[in-house]
Amino acid sequence: MNAPAVVNVNLPSLQMAEADLIKVLESSLYPGAKHESIKLVLGYCKAAGLDPLQKPVHIVPMDVKTDRKNADGKFIYEKRDVIMPGVGLYRIQAARTGEYAGMSEPEFGPEKTKPLGDKDSMTDFTFPEWCRVTVRRIVEGRPVEFTATEYWLENYATGGKWTTTPNSMWKKRPRGQIAKCTEAQALRKAFPELGTLPTAEEMEGKVIEHGEAQSALLPPAETKKPAENPGYTQGQFDINLPKWKALVDAGRSPEQIIAMVQSKYSLSEQQLKDITNLQPKKESSNEAA
Repeated sequence: MNAPAVVNVNLPSLQMAEADLIKVLESSLYPGAKHESIKLVLGYCKAAGLDPLQKPVHIVPMDVKTDRKNADGKFIYEKRDVIMPGVGLYRIQAARTGEYAGMSEPEFGPEKTKPLGDKDSMTDFTFPEWCRVTVRRIVEGRPVEFTATEYWLENYATGGKWTTTPNSMWKKRPRGQIAKCTEAQALRKAFPELGTLPTAEEMEGKVIEHGEAQSALLPPAETKKPAENPGYTQGQFDINLPKWKALVDAGRSPEQIIAMVQSKYSLSEQQLKDITNLQPKKESSNEAA
């Protein structure tokens, strides 16, 4: 399966002077962020053909484990800003393929209560044991389901390295946060070309081992320009054209059909015209006798 193409790299926001765009981002989407961190955001968005004003990536302050040790022989941790994709970016990339067919509402497991907190100060927290989300992708003209199940205790973010207390967001939105993590996993299963990087929602409050921070700063693999797709032979085209007509009759647009086909093959001008000319059949109306 080919990666979705980079689109709209000439976005108006990316044509602004960099200094002006940084000021806009500093005052709106990333207040208080370091200047160099916002420049990393811009680099990421330019490489991926993304609009930075839609906030497709997040600046996540994280404890990064280095390869240096202190006098006691323990590894030294440094607080760094790490640029990470949000679940919204995965949604954008899935939609770009032309094969995204929606997802289910999150399904939650039974509520559990567990004491969490510092060693000498524990508090009972109630949370859903698990969350399940199904993403649908059109594969060879038919919707195929990809389901992910994630457990709350394996995903929640803490308020620090030395405590098991959930951070403020996971306290406030125990269902909403685990739903985002589960959706991200389901999108990765349905669209493996999105890459394997965890989202900001999944990594907030976690510790990055030495070497992982650098990979998290890089744009996802699918933003690289894909190799040219093979041409669609006329024989294949003639066989599938009636099937695509049936999809159009069922509610799909010719543009969606073209996007689906071009994710795997290149089309000639005449083939593009033939698909564009597909029109849904008109329903006949029964006149009153």
